[in-house]
Amino acid sequence: MNNAHLIKALLAGFFSAITIGVLTFLTYKTEFGIFLIASFGSTMVLLYGYPESPFAQPKNIFFGHLITSLVGAFVLYFIPLPLYINLPMAVGVGVTLMILLNITHPPAGGNPIIVIMGSVSLDYIINPIISGTIIVLIFGVVLNRFILKKKYPL
Repeated sequence: MNNAHLIKALLAGFFSAITIGVLTFLTYKTEFGIFLIASFGSTMVLLYGYPESPFAQPKNIFFGHLITSLVGAFVLYFIPLPLYINLPMAVGVGVTLMILLNITHPPAGGNPIIVIMGSVSLDYIINPIISGTIIVLIFGVVLNRFILKKKYPL
């Protein structure tokens, strides 16, 4: 392992901890609502480890999380089938839409599972999906572009 690789890994981990730390603080130490979802942890891998990836670009992160969460909510509220049918169907539709719309963000593929298994309210689309993703992207742009001096977004 060379020094550049080690530094990249340490910076990705450090900036991931900062971003998730802010979302955690907002979720648990303020009255503003929920800002954190499990799939944001995977988003950190792409955003800070591989920001040059098409999957790490802002439109993919934002719309990937949004579309898959909307699919999960739609299935949860409007498709009265057993869980063992709804979960794979929602993930499949979410993945299909991300690919068709050219907004693929692999971590978002888990959002329908989170939405359906958590039986979330429709407010979930606003907080944490939209607001949390915007915060993630603000940190991603600031840390990648202004601190690491990377060309992000591409």
